[in-house]
Amino acid sequence: MLCGNYEKGLMEKILVLNPDWCKGCGICAAFCPKDALEMIQGKVSLKENNQCILCGLCEQRCPDYAIFVSDSGK
Repeated sequence: MLCGNYEKGLMEKILVLNPDWCKGCGICAAFCPKDALEMIQGKVSLKENNQCILCGLCEQRCPDYAIFVSDSGK
């Protein structure tokens, strides 16, 4: 699952979720300053109409490396 950056002119960043690695601890969702993440059936997911700002706090806190901010390659 991906979340794209909305700012033009900057290298686009995306939020990558790997549900196979997610153990469902919810730490990423708890630290999200925009409340963009939720736990569904024990796995992290982006909320519909989320306000993700790609700050990377979820990536820093995830003990299983199941969520990270990456360059989109564009």
